[in-house]
Amino acid sequence: MGSVIVGCDVGGTFTDLILHDPANGGLKLAKVPTTTANQAHGVLAALEKTGKSANGIDLFIHGTTATTNALLERKLAKCGLITTRGFRDVLELGRRTRPNPYGLIGTFLPVIPRDLRLEVTERMDAEGAVVQPISEDEVRQAARDLLDRGAEAVVIHFLHSYVNPAHELRAAELVREIWPNEYVSAGHQIIGECREYERGVTAAVNGSVQPILHRYLNKLETELKARGLKQELLVMQGNGGTASSSIVTHAAVHTVMSGPASGVIAAANTASAAGFPNVITYDMGGTSTDVALIQDGVPLVSSELEIEYAMPIHVPMVDVHTVGAGGGSIAHVNEAGLLQIGPKSAGAIPGPICFGRGGTEPTITDANLVLGRLNPNRLLGVENTTTLETVEQALQRHVGNALELSGAQAAEAVIRVANDKMAGAIRLVSLSRGHDPRDFVLLAFGGAGPLHAAALARELGIPKVLIPARPGLTNALGCLVADLRHDFVRTINKPLPLVDQADLHAVLEAHVREGREILERENIEIDTVKVFHTADMQFQGQTHILNVAITGGAPKIEDLHQAFAEAYWNRFRVALPEIKPVLANLHTAVIGRRKPFPIDALRSKEPAASVDMARIEVRQVWFEDGWLATPVFDRDRLPLRSAFLGPAILEQLDATTVVHPGDRVEVDGFGNVIIHVEGH
Repeated sequence: MGSVIVGCDVGGTFTDLILHDPANGGLKLAKVPTTTANQAHGVLAALEKTGKSANGIDLFIHGTTATTNALLERKLAKCGLITTRGFRDVLELGRRTRPNPYGLIGTFLPVIPRDLRLEVTERMDAEGAVVQPISEDEVRQAARDLLDRGAEAVVIHFLHSYVNPAHELRAAELVREIWPNEYVSAGHQIIGECREYERGVTAAVNGSVQPILHRYLNKLETELKARGLKQELLVMQGNGGTASSSIVTHAAVHTVMSGPASGVIAAANTASAAGFPNVITYDMGGTSTDVALIQDGVPLVSSELEIEYAMPIHVPMVDVHTVGAGGGSIAHVNEAGLLQIGPKSAGAIPGPICFGRGGTEPTITDANLVLGRLNPNRLLGVENTTTLETVEQALQRHVGNALELSGAQAAEAVIRVANDKMAGAIRLVSLSRGHDPRDFVLLAFGGAGPLHAAALARELGIPKVLIPARPGLTNALGCLVADLRHDFVRTINKPLPLVDQADLHAVLEAHVREGREILERENIEIDTVKVFHTADMQFQGQTHILNVAITGGAPKIEDLHQAFAEAYWNRFRVALPEIKPVLANLHTAVIGRRKPFPIDALRSKEPAASVDMARIEVRQVWFEDGWLATPVFDRDRLPLRSAFLGPAILEQLDATTVVHPGDRVEVDGFGNVIIHVEGH
């Protein structure tokens, strides 16, 4: 427990770092502006701010948005595709859907353009038998052609490779003899399941982001090792686990959406410790808001998420819904005269107007400042002081004039519209999936989440809001608490009565064996290894699948049949005993549990003797009933197990919490703030 561990998360606006050194003073915290051009510079700046040398760090866990940003902004490496003759357009044909259900509008760009998708002679059938032998000369020529066209990476994606990968493996060998770097991906090694479109897109995404992630991690590791770091970096994955940098660069697609995932993992850890197993997480950062559902202390993980239209990524990822409403989201009035928030964001550069970096368009952060909810003297990332009048005038000019509102009224309108947008996201992960938000606690984090949480809870009828001790550093905390995790999948695709039980056990045992071998290679100290199996199942003739948990390491066929029948009944309230169930895929997660991080280390070490002694000032803050004289507290000095009534503003290094009039605040033994919403 004397190990020095660092968790560092790069967000769209800020880079957050928590250093845990139990032998020398406990925690050191840092929050610095993200360096968009090269995220490594922000990471190094955050580490320097702690005053700790990399030489004394035993484990550095890093969450990066490098791959997610590259995908969403389409700033991808030039990647080629070598595929079965006649199937080069699978990535473009997809599932015959449209960007918008009504009207011939919307655009679509495949991850790999058509001129970089080349065909070769080879063919396997659905049983894995060779229909046409692979033409090795054609594979070599296709690789040379892709290099001539400027491709940096290449993906090999053959039909039915999930059942017999021999052709893909041979093609990869041939391409590697020619290819000048290590960016060669075989589709079945990224995901070994059926559905050539989803497997192909996932492999294409992997090939397109692999060079970007490899270059970034290589730069960062080189800089850290030059400063004395001896251990290999651990990198957050979208499944909520971590993996060593040398492993994750070969499967770069696993890091997509890893930023939101780390926050959800930290939230699950925090909520369970505080006694709240069922929570809706609400992470509002600088550029977006991410919401997710946690039931019985476990975040929902899905292998069927679509990052954007026609971009299904079939690797396990924490099920997070994102909307473009963050602290830096720009408010504007559209051509129809309606107030809109986002999706355009001021980001870290130039940032909101109040940051003084050249921003000219009003954001949600600017609106909160005008309403008195933020202290202009405590804003992070400010380079040049901007007056409150300047910010209010910008709101008046860009929003108020068109809507015939004053600057303060325009600011309130911005907050109301933003809250409505974020409440819609919370409804999507709860009500639309059959969950009543009133049965959950809203766990708010991110630099801007606690500003809006109480208002959202009131809108949705959620009775309690949980604000963790370090809400603006929660994603960095997620890096500290995350375990090592490796996921495996194998397609079976047989009616359940035809599945051989010995074959079923052999697949699961092979997954576990491979997972344990990877954990050993990573050479990271772990306490235990946990294994979880699930099965994708469906009734014969259906398209959609249900994921069913498998209990025990050696399941029986009848156990799977019963588990699927129960899952189908729970989901649809329909029993279909006359139809045969089909076992589509087997999934295994091999998790290396690290020593638990002490959550109570995050609480303040110097609380005041009373709530009144933690008060900083009283200032005018705008609520629904207008301006109110509102006490402002130093949250770090609030006594543990204390309670008081709102209105109140709670300020700390990484976030500001707004408590509305009539709401009751309680500080628990971990330093979490629990807001009991009035009337709920």
